[in-house]
Amino acid sequence: MPDGKGEKVICRGYEAHTSGRMVQVGQTAPDFQATNADLKEVSLSSFKGKKVILNIFPSLDTSTCAMSVRQFNAKASGLDNTVVLCLSMDLPFAQKRFCTTEGLDNVLPLSLFRSQDFVKGYGLCLEDGPLKGLAARAVIVVDEAGKVSYTQLVSEISSEPDYDAALKAVE
Repeated sequence: MPDGKGEKVICRGYEAHTSGRMVQVGQTAPDFQATNADLKEVSLSSFKGKKVILNIFPSLDTSTCAMSVRQFNAKASGLDNTVVLCLSMDLPFAQKRFCTTEGLDNVLPLSLFRSQDFVKGYGLCLEDGPLKGLAARAVIVVDEAGKVSYTQLVSEISSEPDYDAALKAVE
């Protein structure tokens, strides 16, 4: 990003930039709305009182993104008072089809395709590079009070996030 406000990631060998700075640990997580499989809006604030893992990625149609959803689905089954939101620009229909086909029911897929408040509040939209317009790969953990307790912006978009560090943040 030319004005230097975004963060740098590597996407398919090319430098890309996010639309802004990612939220920081200790900050109140900005509320946002995303669309579920029934085309209803779901807000982050509707999960207040629970720990929330935000698994953010470009698209379920890539192997790394699909793997992150599978991994969090497997690991989320043993977490108390925790919900995993899988956020991408994929349409809700595609997210539902993927999770149904894969038998994934411990995560909640949510589409960001019309969520400007997420893009503005979290700064994770790719502004340039091969995946321009999609979300960067990141994991954010929000505690029961709505505070950010862990963040990871994955510097190489084709790499998986650090699942163990994210899960440790919800313990």
